Amino acid sequence: MYHILVVDDESRIRSVIRKYAEFEGHEVTEAGDGMEAVLLCRKNRYDMIIMDIMMPELDGFSACREIRKVSNTPIIMLSARGEEYDRINGFEVGVDDYVTKPFSPKELMLRVDAIMKRVSRSIDPLKGTNKPNVIVEMDHGGLRADVTARLVLIDGERVDMSPKEYDLFFYLLSNRNIALSREKLLCEVWGYDFYGDARTLDTHIKLLRKSLGKYSKYIVTLRGVGYRFEGE
Repeated sequence: MYHILVVDDESRIRSVIRKYAEFEGHEVTEAGDGMEAVLLCRKNRYDMIIMDIMMPELDGFSACREIRKVSNTPIIMLSARGEEYDRINGFEVGVDDYVTKPFSPKELMLRVDAIMKRVSRSIDPLKGTNKPNVIVEMDHGGLRADVTARLVLIDGERVDMSPKEYDLFFYLLSNRNIALSREKLLCEVWGYDFYGDARTLDTHIKLLRKSLGKYSKYIVTLRGVGYRFEGE
């Protein structure tokens, strides 16, 4: 099972998460604020971090930035607010998933399992090909993607994306000109086999389009279905 770091200034919330996590067989360590969480992550290794946003000493976003300097441990962010700004900010600093309070502890544990399954299997963008290196160029090389190296260049300049943006972009690229439903994308990119939050996908599509700039035109929204990446 997994070693989970639960970070929240409310002991009641930590207690509820601990109860359900331990019931699933996971080991739990608690932290009461972001500063304590950062210090713990500098000394110890965790399989998953569940962290609140609004905390004393150091808020969740700032704590996530610091943790990302030393660890790529998956992070699920908790918040009493459901504003899109929070979701975008969280994903930009490296959050893997976002859960709005009040939440279902059972659903939270399902999300933990889904993320860990995705981490363990990883997306293989080269599946189905024997090529050792796959390079895709569009618009006469203006958009260049090295799938193997997880490298994206726009007009010769490297584009920095979050890990999840890379996963989403290369999955779309590997399946270009194919209509992909939201459910399919959530299952393949996030690992949600039975459910998923479409807002998570839509927010990452917005971030990806922002990263691609003028080449965002290749990501086509299929109303009521999902998305398609168009290109040769």
